[in-house]
Amino acid sequence: MNNILVLPMLLPLLTGFVLFFLRPSVKAQKIVSILSLLSLVAVSVRILFKVREDGIIRLDFGGWEPPFGILFVGDSFSALMVLTASAVSTLVIAYSFTSTERRMENMFFYPFAFFLVAGVNGSFLTGDMFNLFVCFEVMLLASYVLITLGGGKVRLAESMKYIAINVVASWFFLVALAFLYGTVGTLNMAHISVRVAEAGQGPLLSAIAVVFLIVFALKAGLFLYFWLPGSYSSPPGPIAALFAALLTKVGVYAMFRTFTLIFYHDEFIIQTIIGTMAVLTIIGGCLGAIAYTDIRQIASYNVIIAVGFMIIGLAVFNEEAFKGSVFYLIHDMVIKALLFLIVGAMVYLTGKTKITEMSGLIRNYPVLGWLLFLTTLGLAGIPPLSGFIGKMYVGLGAVEGGNYFLLFIGFASSLVVLYSMLRIFMNCFWGETIINREDQRLFPARRLIPIALLGVLTVGIGVGAQALEPFVSDAVRVMANPDLYIDAILGEVGS
Repeated sequence: MNNILVLPMLLPLLTGFVLFFLRPSVKAQKIVSILSLLSLVAVSVRILFKVREDGIIRLDFGGWEPPFGILFVGDSFSALMVLTASAVSTLVIAYSFTSTERRMENMFFYPFAFFLVAGVNGSFLTGDMFNLFVCFEVMLLASYVLITLGGGKVRLAESMKYIAINVVASWFFLVALAFLYGTVGTLNMAHISVRVAEAGQGPLLSAIAVVFLIVFALKAGLFLYFWLPGSYSSPPGPIAALFAALLTKVGVYAMFRTFTLIFYHDEFIIQTIIGTMAVLTIIGGCLGAIAYTDIRQIASYNVIIAVGFMIIGLAVFNEEAFKGSVFYLIHDMVIKALLFLIVGAMVYLTGKTKITEMSGLIRNYPVLGWLLFLTTLGLAGIPPLSGFIGKMYVGLGAVEGGNYFLLFIGFASSLVVLYSMLRIFMNCFWGETIINREDQRLFPARRLIPIALLGVLTVGIGVGAQALEPFVSDAVRVMANPDLYIDAILGEVGS
């Protein structure tokens, strides 16, 4: 039975509702949370291996077979994303157990964190465009609450911008769905692919594709990223880590799924428009990462650079580039959580946010300092860390496709990332310490462990890339051959 496919969304959703009733006991909330998260990781691992054994699997809700009903689809791409999101969420929420203020815990932080995870996993698994919209909204509604928790003038100002932008993007999403349904008469992704291939991707369908591109670009922070630096730099560390690790990746995933399965017929949109957006995103992210001295802003602009780099793989549009983007997606979910937790810890320990206001922290917090250095190397793609594998395959794909300009921009961005992160490391952790022993805040081991485990994970992904390679290759094979996905969902209907 394929009922296991619903669990990555159902488990966090039910946990969130249970946690509402456990508000008086924060300890009970933490116990339930960690048990649910560990179960979620176990379920995600089982789905990944089930897909490997059985091929693409699907779950039809209510017994309605496609293309008429809502369904969840498990292929290697979605299963890898669900497993990575679940593992990262487990470590970030575990970190929040010791770092979240009691008043925020009493304002339903844990329930809405689980609702966020439910929306993210649902977005990865759905095989229906309208259900993708619903899962996006579950994720976004939870994020609206999380970004406003705790108040504060700056946070509220940035949250209003974040909410306004996403409400507009959701409206565009609905408009695109309406036009798409009116044109092809279905919202099942596999069935849409068949109908678009039969009708040909003419001007109307290309225009609809561009609207979807705008929607997903807003969600991912691709080119239209003006809202992201402020929104991701204002919340506390755990919330910022969840946002940076998960939210933009859902937008990137949706772009890959949509433009490799449905709207892959128009080369101008994929190679020219998307490629140009990726380049401009990387350039804008690099300028921001160099220009700012606020460590939270530097981290946020590094999110933007990574989004642009992943989308280069889509613009190049061959199997090697796809493989690089999938590897880089997995890497980036882990390392951005690690980066934002470290940055949040630095702000907590010093009460400062600018690199000009910190110095000598390596004397007080050596483990944290070396974890930041590890993060710096991983973000820059230094072997054998996880970032290297994705960059290597994207580079190979770019060479294979003759996209040398995209190759140059992507690899040049690695130097900017390295420089921006070394600025933080050298300015904040070397030199004379700004903290006296008497004023030094404790950073307990139980808070350091989740950060260290994320560090171990980023090393493990790089060193153990060979173990991941069969799953990634299977995901890429389906992306490069949409008929495999269509046949698994529609059978004879799609042939």
